[in-house]
Amino acid sequence: MMPPVLRALWLSTAAIAAALALGACGTEGIEVAEDDPNYEGAVLFAERCSGCHTMKAAGAQGSANRELRNQGPNLDQRAESVEDVLYAIRNGGFSGAIMPQNIFVGDEAEAVAEFVSEYAGSEVDRPPAP
Repeated sequence: MMPPVLRALWLSTAAIAAALALGACGTEGIEVAEDDPNYEGAVLFAERCSGCHTMKAAGAQGSANRELRNQGPNLDQRAESVEDVLYAIRNGGFSGAIMPQNIFVGDEAEAVAEFVSEYAGSEVDRPPAP
């Protein structure tokens, strides 16, 4: 049997470890190669967007719980253009109530828009190009 002081210390340590482990939920690791021109955009997306959006290429699972109002679209399930992504970044999405406006600006916004445009829609069934 463990003394009460050691037991309390062990329980506190276990609780902290569990909180840290759960804090990592929502990302599975970036799947974009480091030498890919879109890697920087993937990193930025993983850092600032993965809490609300799902996108496999960025290792993001943020929209897994669609019951929550703050969950953004699953970007694996919809293709996006660079222009639409830049619009969403500048204006706080398309509904304007949840996503922060200008979460990225300048070169970072461009990098994220290029990344999302390139990798979004991986689960969309597209007809073959003619």
